[in-house]
Amino acid sequence: MTNTLHRFGKPETLRDDYIVFAMASKGINDEGAVEKVRVFFRAALKHNPINMGNAVINPLYRPEKDLTFLKLYFSGRKEKVAPETFISEISALGTAAVVFDNRQTMADFLKELRDLDLGLSVNVSALIDDVRDVCGEIHLTPHSVEYSLPFQGDIDRLPERDILSLTTMCGHGMIASNFARKMVDGIREGRLERDQACRYMAKFCVCGVFNTTRALRILETTVKGA
Repeated sequence: MTNTLHRFGKPETLRDDYIVFAMASKGINDEGAVEKVRVFFRAALKHNPINMGNAVINPLYRPEKDLTFLKLYFSGRKEKVAPETFISEISALGTAAVVFDNRQTMADFLKELRDLDLGLSVNVSALIDDVRDVCGEIHLTPHSVEYSLPFQGDIDRLPERDILSLTTMCGHGMIASNFARKMVDGIREGRLERDQACRYMAKFCVCGVFNTTRALRILETTVKGA
């Protein structure tokens, strides 16, 4: 089960959103799994992922704990760390995740994982038809399939659709709807660039599964529709 199943949006708005996980089970296949996770991430780097994360350390996009006014003025913000820095920090088991915005790069990565045969469980979170087609192309058979059911109850109390599409890209709910609205307002008022707003929101998703490419497209549509 993965919380990335609950990304909100019509199927056509999810065509650039592919998350690949790797994980080990404690006491079953966790021996040497930390190094295997590093291999997983380094293999992913060959295929241009747009985000990476691990449940026990900070993701690529992260807040700066030592940011000061002088540092901000002279050197600016450091929106994310280098991928090799992120990989070198991994010292304990967690859920390794990489995000792609292109079906072919995701397929190429899965093919490499098949050949590496790391002995870890691999989970792909995306539109089911895309995943089935890719598995057929690279001769993999999915073990199981899980679906996300639609929202139930008093849905009138939910945020507007565009905001919900942004906030549900953090499955743990760490991106508040009011913060997403603030990003939209900042763009409309000329105080923020769209890509800057995407990076700000990505920092709140500590698992590293926020898709900045999809967020940029959603923001462009939202601002134009104002």
